[in-house]
Amino acid sequence: MPLGLLAGLTRAVRRKRTSSLDILSSKRAPRNYYKGKNCKPTGFHTRKGGYVVVPEKLPNYVVPDLTGFKLKPYVSQCPTEVKTAEAGDASK
Repeated sequence: MPLGLLAGLTRAVRRKRTSSLDILSSKRAPRNYYKGKNCKPTGFHTRKGGYVVVPEKLPNYVVPDLTGFKLKPYVSQCPTEVKTAEAGDASK
Protein backbone atom coordinates (compact mmCIF):
# COMPACT_ATOMS: atom_id res chain seq x y z
CA MET A 1 0.00 0.00 0.00
CA PRO A 2 1.55 3.32 -1.04
CA LEU A 3 2.31 5.85 1.68
CA GLY A 4 0.27 8.62 -0.02
CA LEU A 5 -2.89 6.53 0.00
CA LEU A 6 -2.46 5.69 3.67
CA ALA A 7 -1.93 9.35 4.56
CA GLY A 8 -5.03 10.31 2.58
CA LEU A 9 -7.18 7.78 4.40
CA THR A 10 -6.04 8.94 7.85
CA ARG A 11 -6.62 12.57 6.85
CA ALA A 12 -10.17 11.74 5.74
CA VAL A 13 -10.90 10.02 9.04
CA ARG A 14 -9.62 12.95 11.10
CA ARG A 15 -11.42 15.60 9.04
CA LYS A 16 -14.39 17.26 10.70
CA ARG A 17 -17.73 17.54 8.97
CA THR A 18 -17.88 20.76 7.01
CA SER A 19 -21.65 20.82 6.72
CA SER A 20 -23.78 22.30 9.44
CA LEU A 21 -26.45 19.62 9.14
CA ASP A 22 -25.43 18.21 12.52
CA ILE A 23 -26.67 21.45 14.15
CA LEU A 24 -30.43 21.03 14.14
CA SER A 25 -32.36 24.28 14.06
CA SER A 26 -35.92 25.11 13.15
CA LYS A 27 -34.79 26.19 9.67
CA ARG A 28 -33.22 22.80 8.84
CA ALA A 29 -35.82 20.60 10.55
CA PRO A 30 -39.37 19.55 9.65
CA ARG A 31 -42.17 22.09 9.83
CA ASN A 32 -43.47 21.01 13.24
CA TYR A 33 -40.04 21.06 14.94
CA TYR A 34 -39.75 23.51 17.86
CA LYS A 35 -36.39 23.68 19.58
CA GLY A 36 -37.38 25.96 22.45
CA LYS A 37 -35.21 28.24 24.54
CA ASN A 38 -33.65 25.67 26.89
CA CYS A 39 -35.90 26.49 29.81
CA LYS A 40 -37.25 24.02 32.32
CA PRO A 41 -40.98 23.24 32.41
CA THR A 42 -42.84 24.56 35.46
CA GLY A 43 -45.66 22.02 35.31
CA PHE A 44 -47.37 19.51 33.07
CA HIS A 45 -50.17 19.32 30.50
CA THR A 46 -53.43 17.59 31.38
CA ARG A 47 -55.37 15.27 29.10
CA LYS A 48 -58.06 17.89 28.53
CA GLY A 49 -55.65 20.57 27.29
CA GLY A 50 -55.03 22.38 30.56
CA TYR A 51 -51.74 23.11 32.28
CA VAL A 52 -50.99 22.48 35.95
CA VAL A 53 -48.21 24.55 37.55
CA VAL A 54 -46.19 22.65 40.15
CA PRO A 55 -44.94 25.08 42.87
CA GLU A 56 -41.82 22.97 43.52
CA LYS A 57 -40.68 23.56 39.93
CA LEU A 58 -40.96 27.36 40.12
CA PRO A 59 -37.70 29.27 40.69
CA ASN A 60 -37.15 30.44 44.26
CA TYR A 61 -34.89 33.48 44.61
CA VAL A 62 -33.32 34.16 48.01
CA VAL A 63 -32.58 37.88 48.38
CA PRO A 64 -30.76 39.18 51.47
CA ASP A 65 -32.10 42.09 53.51
CA LEU A 66 -30.40 45.26 52.23
CA THR A 67 -31.75 47.81 54.70
CA GLY A 68 -29.00 50.19 55.76
CA PHE A 69 -26.73 49.08 52.90
CA LYS A 70 -24.73 51.98 51.43
CA LEU A 71 -24.38 50.78 47.85
CA LYS A 72 -27.23 51.03 45.37
CA PRO A 73 -28.22 48.14 43.04
CA TYR A 74 -28.19 50.33 39.92
CA VAL A 75 -24.98 51.27 38.09
CA SER A 76 -25.24 54.08 35.57
CA GLN A 77 -23.85 53.51 32.08
CA CYS A 78 -22.53 57.08 31.87
CA PRO A 79 -21.22 57.89 35.35
CA THR A 80 -20.22 61.39 36.36
CA GLU A 81 -16.92 62.01 38.09
CA VAL A 82 -17.40 62.59 41.80
CA LYS A 83 -14.66 64.24 43.85
CA THR A 84 -14.48 63.13 47.46
CA ALA A 85 -12.23 64.09 50.34
CA GLU A 86 -10.71 60.60 50.40
CA ALA A 87 -9.55 60.87 46.78
CA GLY A 88 -7.88 64.22 47.50
CA ASP A 89 -5.99 62.83 50.53
CA ALA A 90 -4.72 59.80 48.59
CA SER A 91 -2.98 61.93 45.94
CA LYS A 92 -0.85 63.87 48.47
